[in-house]
Amino acid sequence: MLFNSFEFLLFFPIMVIGFYILNYKYRWLWLLLGSYYFYMAHEPELIILLIISTLVDYYCGIRMYEAKRKSAKKGYLILSIVTNVGLLIVFKYLFFFSTNIQWFFDFFGVELIKEQDVNSYNFNNILLPIGISFYTFQTMSYSIEIYRGLIKPERHIGKFALYVSFFPQLVAGPVERASRLLPQLKSDIKIEVNNLKQGIIMMAWGFFLKLVVADRLGIYVDEAFRTPDSPHNLSLILGSFFFCFQIYYDFSAYTSIAIGAAKTMGYELIQNFNQPIFATSFTEFWKRWHISFTQWLKDFIYKPLVKNGRISRLFAVFIVFFINGLWHGANWTFVVWSLLNAFLLVLEISTKSVRYSIFNILRLPKRVRELLGWCTGLSLITMTLVFFRSPNLSHATLYLKNMFTFKNSLHINILDNYFELFLSFILILIVQTIYYYKGNSHVYELFTERPKLVKYSMCLVYILTIVLFAINRQNSFIYFQF
Repeated sequence: MLFNSFEFLLFFPIMVIGFYILNYKYRWLWLLLGSYYFYMAHEPELIILLIISTLVDYYCGIRMYEAKRKSAKKGYLILSIVTNVGLLIVFKYLFFFSTNIQWFFDFFGVELIKEQDVNSYNFNNILLPIGISFYTFQTMSYSIEIYRGLIKPERHIGKFALYVSFFPQLVAGPVERASRLLPQLKSDIKIEVNNLKQGIIMMAWGFFLKLVVADRLGIYVDEAFRTPDSPHNLSLILGSFFFCFQIYYDFSAYTSIAIGAAKTMGYELIQNFNQPIFATSFTEFWKRWHISFTQWLKDFIYKPLVKNGRISRLFAVFIVFFINGLWHGANWTFVVWSLLNAFLLVLEISTKSVRYSIFNILRLPKRVRELLGWCTGLSLITMTLVFFRSPNLSHATLYLKNMFTFKNSLHINILDNYFELFLSFILILIVQTIYYYKGNSHVYELFTERPKLVKYSMCLVYILTIVLFAINRQNSFIYFQF
């Protein structure tokens, strides 16, 4: 079920009303049934994968905690990881791995799969379960933290199942830790007007970001990336620039709606963004972007790799970013995008002392340094995202090639609509101004801290904006595919 659908507009109020009507002892069951319905509304047959992941990690968590020998604990941890990673490989990466292995052997003249076998079975027929990358990583973090002795296992299988499938963040995160979310799911939450207000406002903000801004930018982006051989290089540059903001607003919109939906029921989800566009370095950008997932990679992959000096820190960065790229999708474009960011991050870290020496020699003020860092960082991030958006590597390289092939053309109005182009820039400016002053987590203060008359006026303006400027097509969120 999409957040930006009429089904959700009916489903969500029913869930909130039922939540507060029921005794808190039975709310877990209401939310669990609602969460499973939410997931099954999109692809009912694949709910079995969610249940398998839940049951395996529930069992492994308890057995790990009760095991006396470290080898037994490690065995259950391996079972948990193999199950979750196995589900990912079969349902997300099987076709990717099989085609790349076949290509490798074809290069040496070895035929692994006969043509008739390819015709009789197509790996593309395997469905990609939405949200599988999110809920498998969430349950793995639960198992790993029990193995490390950081948390105790949840004995109530229903409440654990709710932790795995909680509908606001089930499909695209944030990736919540059990130590943070499970205690909330077991608490007796009283209805509070402030929670309802803040939650509804955050959801409204998310719908505005998605329907009015992100989807509008997506129209220009789609047209620009449809013609990577365009003779108008400025339109390609603008297309990559718009995509940087499109993916940010699209993902931020989902997160805002998820956080708002949980907030209306008194639950606090982790903030997934912290003004990443204002970052003045790559290091800072990756601390502010998709925070729950980057923290997951840091805690469960990076730290174990560099522990006791097993692997150098810089090499570990490349391993982490390689996994980050594959996590985003079964396509080399995501891997190249992620490894380019790893290279730029390592380059920034390794040249830090040299750059600071040059800045000191030139006596550049701090604000000038930050401005240079911001311009350079945003430009390079925008260029790497060309790989993220492109369907294949040849498309991305052609796009970048023509992007930097300067011609006597200043044409950027590829949609033949100057109003839409102007509106896109204005909307980016408005959103970034709001984020600059309120950040990603306090947007609701724009409304709650105003007099009643102003609030009513803002509500009217919001409704008119959605009616007049929302893009009339039901686009799924970009991160649904991951």
